[in-house]
Amino acid sequence: SIDFRMDEWKVDLAITGSQKGLMLPAGLGIVCASPKALAVREQAKCPRAFFDFADMIRANATGYFPYTPSIPMLYGLREALAIIAEEGLANIFARHQRLAEGVRAAVRAWGLKLCAKAPKWYSNTVSAIMTPEGTNAGDVIDVAFRRYNLALGAGLARMAGKLFRIGHLGDLNELMLLGAIAGAEMAMRDVGLQVTPGIGVAAASEHYRSTAAPLAAAGQSPDAPLPPGAKPSPPSPPPRTAVRA
Repeated sequence: SIDFRMDEWKVDLAITGSQKGLMLPAGLGIVCASPKALAVREQAKCPRAFFDFADMIRANATGYFPYTPSIPMLYGLREALAIIAEEGLANIFARHQRLAEGVRAAVRAWGLKLCAKAPKWYSNTVSAIMTPEGTNAGDVIDVAFRRYNLALGAGLARMAGKLFRIGHLGDLNELMLLGAIAGAEMAMRDVGLQVTPGIGVAAASEHYRSTAAPLAAAGQSPDAPLPPGAKPSPPSPPPRTAVRA
């Protein structure tokens, strides 16, 4: 969802979950370890049981995993990677930035602030939105879920009750986020926050409208009648190879 360069930045250990930018349900933990990290592991004295890189590396040499894997999740991962390859990382990064900027436009229109103190800390994958002093962000989250079936993220640890989160990563588009912004806006009004109706949706939608890519020239409708003597064009090939078990 955002640029990450493990080798170039000399990162020794990176961890993610399948429910993030890979667009899968939670269930897969994905770990990348550098040669340096693997070498340090050889010197570690802590006991190991089910999580041992050596066991995984040995089994992977023949295409296996040492423990019982979730086969459906692995098929889903393969399809997710095909979707990512089809869109292209540069396009994915640009899409996430544009969608995130729309959410941030809504936050400004609401008169609220992000938890991140400066633009350099803003994330293109999630926005943590501070509620005014003296209000409980948990009430916004509760009403959004029970009344509008919208799941907003909560603040964690010392930020619990002080903010709610709108995630904007993975397989999503402008209309999905506009729905989330509208639901958050209604929930805030329901719990007494002074938010002008529709102001956040208007700010985000104007950002999305004004930054949208130009439309391609419209082609002929497949339902339009053919001129006399014309032959129908052959069907286009599928955009990517279907995943087969």
